[in-house]
Amino acid sequence: MDMVKLMTTQLVLLLWVAVWGAQSKTTPARTELLNVCMDAKHHKEKPGPEDKLHEQCSPWKKNSCCSTNTSQEAHKDISYLYSFNWDHCGKMEPACKRHFIQDTCLYECSPNLGPWIQQVNQNWRKERILDVPLCKEDCQRWWEDCRTSSTCKSNWHKGWNWTSGYNQCPVGAACHPFDFYFPTPAALCEEIWSHSYKVSNYSRGSGRCIQMWFDPAQGNPNEEVARFYAEAMSGARLHGAWFLPPSLSLMLLWLLT
Repeated sequence: MDMVKLMTTQLVLLLWVAVWGAQSKTTPARTELLNVCMDAKHHKEKPGPEDKLHEQCSPWKKNSCCSTNTSQEAHKDISYLYSFNWDHCGKMEPACKRHFIQDTCLYECSPNLGPWIQQVNQNWRKERILDVPLCKEDCQRWWEDCRTSSTCKSNWHKGWNWTSGYNQCPVGAACHPFDFYFPTPAALCEEIWSHSYKVSNYSRGSGRCIQMWFDPAQGNPNEEVARFYAEAMSGARLHGAWFLPPSLSLMLLWLLT
C-alpha cells in the first residue's frame, strides 16, 4: 500500500510539473515591463534623455526610446523609417496626418509600452505592441479628424503594392473616405495597425489608459498606466505559477497526510 501511495504521489507531482510548465510557456519571455524599449527597427536599446526631439515627439525628450533623427523622420512623408506614403489616396488632411505623426512618436519614443510588448518573428523587428489600451478620447479625435481624408485599406500593416519603393494601393482596392473602411473609432484604432491598440473604456487622466497626447510640463501620465498594468500582470503570473487544479490539490494533500 505504501508503494502504491508513493508511486501515485510521484505521478501527481509529475502531472503538476507538466501543468505548471504549460502555463509558464504561455507567459511572454520579456520580464522587464517598465522603462523599456522594443527590440524593433529604429528603437534605442535603452531609454534615456533626448534633448532635441522634433516637434510632436518632444514630449518624450526627458526619457525616450527614439533618437533625434528618428523623431525628425517621423514628421516626413515617405521617410526612411518605413517608406510609408500617407498620401496614397490623395493628399491627407493636415489635421488627420498629425494623429499619424503622434502615433509614430508614441510607438518609436515611448518607454511605457512594456506591458504590451510581444515577441514576433518578422524580418524587420523582433517585438511589437499588442492591445495597448488607448484612451477613448484620443481614438475618437483621431477618427473624427481623419473622416475627410481617404484610404484604400483597413489594415495598413500588410497588403500594399511596394514595387515603387513605397506603399501604393493594391490592384482592385478603391479609395474611399476613412469612415468607409473605418466605420467607428474602434475600427480605426484597432484594425489599422493589426491590433496594436485596443480602445479603452477609460478616459484621459484616469491612470488606466495610454495617452497619445500629453503635456510634458505636467509629467508623463503613461508612466502610471504602465506601472498599474505591470503590477497586475506580475500578480497574475505569480498566481499562475503556483496554481494547482483543485482535484490535484486534494489528491496531493491526501497522499501527503
